[in-house]
Amino acid sequence: MSGAGAPSTQATDCSDLRVAVVAASWHDTVMNGLLDGALRACRDHAVEPEVLRVPGSFELPVAAQAAAAAGFDAVVALGVVIRGGTPHFDYVCAAATEGLNRVALDHTVPVGFGLLTCDDEDQALDRAGLPGSSEDKGYEATAAALATARVVRSVRSTVVADIG
Repeated sequence: MSGAGAPSTQATDCSDLRVAVVAASWHDTVMNGLLDGALRACRDHAVEPEVLRVPGSFELPVAAQAAAAAGFDAVVALGVVIRGGTPHFDYVCAAATEGLNRVALDHTVPVGFGLLTCDDEDQALDRAGLPGSSEDKGYEATAAALATARVVRSVRSTVVADIG
């Protein structure tokens, strides 16, 4: 099971953080589950997110970059790519993953990685946080981004305090 060993997270008040949730539109059922999980995590952490929809997973990095450049404290990227019979899967997965990583590192903004890369639709449904799913990757990606945003803010405030 891929979810084995996941850290337990405690919801904290993150109401002072600006959070963007960037969600692809392909695969309605899976995406609705991922987005619902992300929004539930935001509610649990007292965050009112800005939700941005893009056509597909390939478009996630550019929207995440725009959000990071606009000053959001954290970005959550949600999408799903399901393997087909062509190399398209490999190209989209690699480009989206590398792009999201670049956004996080270039802007020092946590990017919650809620991009499912699955061999088939059943695997995606099992990770989408739907009734009967074994995992809730939308929630997990959001909770991870929020926790990391807290760490980044703490580091930044420590550096500022040390300089001042």
